[in-house]
Amino acid sequence: MSGGRRWILVVPIAVLVTALLAGVVTWAQSGSIQRDLAADAQTALAAAGLPQGNVTFDGRDATLSGFPPGQALRALDIVQNLDGVRAAKLEGDITPVTSPPPTTSAPPSSSSATPPPTTTTTAPPPTDKAGVQAEIDRMLTEAPITFVPDTAKLTPEGEQAARSVAIALAKAPETFKYRVTGHVARGPGGESAALKLSRDRARAVARILTANGLAAKRVTYRGLGDTRPATGGEEDRRVEITVV
Repeated sequence: MSGGRRWILVVPIAVLVTALLAGVVTWAQSGSIQRDLAADAQTALAAAGLPQGNVTFDGRDATLSGFPPGQALRALDIVQNLDGVRAAKLEGDITPVTSPPPTTSAPPSSSSATPPPTTTTTAPPPTDKAGVQAEIDRMLTEAPITFVPDTAKLTPEGEQAARSVAIALAKAPETFKYRVTGHVARGPGGESAALKLSRDRARAVARILTANGLAAKRVTYRGLGDTRPATGGEEDRRVEITVV
């Protein structure tokens, strides 16, 4: 009887010890994964000429900080595409440095000539999310962001359209964030090729936005490939910009 009681006590203890050992192994493996990912990230960034920032990991999720303006989005793209990285985000104030608008000198005043009165007024830019989204949609309808066929290179017209949107968004409240989504039409390359092309196009537009006045931490991008066709025609090849 006493032997049976000892076995009753030994079994729970063995289970507890096994669980503790499994937890220690899991913790050690997690720490090793984080160290490996951090080392891979720093190596990739150094190879790309971006050694000035910091990358930390929480599991497989990366946080980037300390990168110079104009390089943060590129660093984020490099880390996001590393094997094993699940997600990456930017932290800190990384507003790109933009050139001040050109100044023009006022024409000399003349007492003999009086300029005619003007009756036209310019509406102020919208300050609410719905108004900003409506302005984005209007601009992209009038001048879509276009690309050279089968590439992520913007046409001159597409680049100008993206830059015009960026300038307009720079006047919106600084608390607003934006998501750039790329879509492509169904093609012979299959689903993976469509997904990559749509992502590359969205990234190209995001870079124009951050190069023209938007902080990189306010802009995210994604590609949905050919999973959300619009009409089955040319409208399938599009880039959408959404206030989030």
